[in-house]
This record gives sequence, C-alpha cells and structure tokens, in this order.
Amino acid sequence: MKNFILIGAAGYIAPRHMKAIKDTGNNLVAALDPYDGVGIMDSHFPDADFFTEFERFDRHIDKLKRKGTNVDYVSICSPNFLHDSHIRFGLRNGSDVICEKPIVLNPWNVEALKEIEKETGKNIYNILQLRLHPSVIELKNKVDNGDPNKIYDVDLSYITSRGHWYYTSWKGDVHKSGGVATNIGVHFFDMLTWIFGDIKENIVHLHEHDRAAGFLQLEKARVRWFLSINYDTIPDEIKAKGMRTFRSITVNGEEFEFSGGFTELHTKSYEHILNGNGFRIGETTKAINTVYTIRHTNPVGLKGEFHPLAKLPLLKHPFAK
Repeated sequence: MKNFILIGAAGYIAPRHMKAIKDTGNNLVAALDPYDGVGIMDSHFPDADFFTEFERFDRHIDKLKRKGTNVDYVSICSPNFLHDSHIRFGLRNGSDVICEKPIVLNPWNVEALKEIEKETGKNIYNILQLRLHPSVIELKNKVDNGDPNKIYDVDLSYITSRGHWYYTSWKGDVHKSGGVATNIGVHFFDMLTWIFGDIKENIVHLHEHDRAAGFLQLEKARVRWFLSINYDTIPDEIKAKGMRTFRSITVNGEEFEFSGGFTELHTKSYEHILNGNGFRIGETTKAINTVYTIRHTNPVGLKGEFHPLAKLPLLKHPFAK
C-alpha cells in the first residue's frame, strides 16, 4: 500500500483522484485546500488529515516523514498556475508526483521540472486519460496501421457551459488558467497530436474570454477546432435535449464516438502509474507548446480553414477579466 497526499482537495476533479487512490488499494494520509468544503473525503478517506493552510500542511508532512511515514505520491489538483510550485514541493519532499493537466502553463517550466526530477530522483506523471480511452486507442491504431501518406480531415467541437461564477474564479483569469484553449482544450490537443503526429502549422482564428477557434496542420491531419464555455454556442438541437455540453469529433466526415467510458479513466491512469507505465512530464511538451502558442498568437480572424461555429456572434461577458 502506497501513501498519498492530495493538494487541491476541494477542486472539481479531486474526487476522481480520491476514488483512484482508493480503487488501487492505496491510502490518502493528508489533503490540502484553502476551501474547507471537502465533505467528499468522508466517502473515500474519512481518517485523512486535512489542512487549509499550506504552512501547517507542510509541517505535518515533515512530521510524518520524521515518524517514519513516507509519502510515496503527491497528487495535484490545484489551479493551473500553482501546478509548477506544487510539483516542486512534492519532488523536494521525496515523493513522486501525479499532476492534472495542464501540467504547467509555460513550456520552459517543463524543462526546469525535468532538472528537479534528475536532482531528486523522483518522477512527475501527468494525467492524460484520453490516451487510455478504448475508442481513442482504436483510432490511433487505425491511423498508425493505415496509409502512411493519408491526411485526415478532423473537426473538433467542445462546448462545456459555465455560469457567471467562472469569470470570478481563477478559471476566468487567463494568467491563472491559461484561458479557454488551455483550460478545457489541452487534453484534446494532446490526444490529436498523439494520434496524428507533430504540428506543422498552428493558426488561431479566434481567442476570446468564452471561446477559441483555430486550425492545426498535423503530420497526418488537418484539424479545425472550436472550444467554448458559452451556452449560447451550443447547437439548437442539443439545447432542445436539455443538454449543456456538446462534444463532437468528426474524422473524414464521420462522427468519432467516445462519449462513454470516462468514469474509470483516472483509476486506469493511476494503475498505469503504479505499474511503472505512466505518462511522464516529457509526454506533455507538444500539448503545452500548442496551447502556449495559441495563447500568445494574434488571431487572424475568420479566413482560411476556420471552424463553422467560429462565426457565431460574440458578446463580451460583463464579468470577463
């Protein structure tokens, strides 16, 4: 049994990490979050210690080590802009680290963390759960074993509605979240480059507070993409079903179905990591470079190979930062 600590216990994704720790037969000894609404811990690890102040958390972890209770893994579910600091904390405390995506916001942080891996002898793993989805694996095998000269046409649409709270939270601050393309799109960009190869061209058509759109020329695909947190951008037929999320990927005009099978992917990710097969920090480089470029590129406007949904009218949200 391995001992875990969790940073960011009140976050949206934290329960999946708690479940994965429990499902793999391991133990959560302590957790940290400045927000104390973490009753979900009772369903997984009611005996785990909990802290709202980093300083007391740090002192507690040090006491555990001095009493002979080693922390094998630090799981990180904190806001994106804090990942780099929390990863460093985990490595320097002698633990391997499991971090949510995006693992960092800037490409140079990846290289710096690799150096600390070497210094400490500990490893950083990123949760790239889409790579473990059966349908995604099947598509990658199809592309890998198909005509090496074939170029696929791919359309990615992902709309996940967010309320007014989003703009007040850290997620609405591009300096803390990386913006829409980073916060909700990084795992899709990782998946696409994993399947279709390196990026040859990265064009941004639109990048606003609530949506982003662009075009990627990959080694084996032409990708038009659209990402949004605005409910009004959801197609009418989806709204009519009472749904607030729309996810679609088409490959050469055919819908790529991967809507199911998500609930256990974090547990699968933990199983891979514990078996020595997790995705190391170097695996994240392409996706981090992609979203960094998107974030720092001036949009060219609606010309060329732009996604059809990019034409929808834009209204500035009053709380947008």
